[in-house]
Amino acid sequence: MSGEEEKERDELAESLKGLFSNLSTIIKAELQGTNNQLELLEKMNLKVAEEYKGFGDVASRLRVFVEQLKSKSGNFYEYVQQIDAIEQQVTEFEAVISLLYKYVSLLESKVQYVYQVPPP
Repeated sequence: MSGEEEKERDELAESLKGLFSNLSTIIKAELQGTNNQLELLEKMNLKVAEEYKGFGDVASRLRVFVEQLKSKSGNFYEYVQQIDAIEQQVTEFEAVISLLYKYVSLLESKVQYVYQVPPP
């Protein structure tokens, strides 16, 4: 091999070495970027898991609250039935009072008529 061939070969080797070094740097950068994205994704997943855990606690407390409301509303149902029965009785009582008022008004008018007409 001549000196010029060896020089060209050394230059080619240096060029290839530079190329491989640059490719290696690019691949390392790409892998580091991917690694950074995966770390970010992991942190986001942990944050979301923490948020959902909080939602689970809220949902559990809401379920207990709804069950308590159902229990209380069951107790009120008896009172609502009693109120409805009283309302029905009041309506019937008002109807009786209305009839009595008409009857008393009729008697009053008859009494007034009797006292206004002089005896023959």
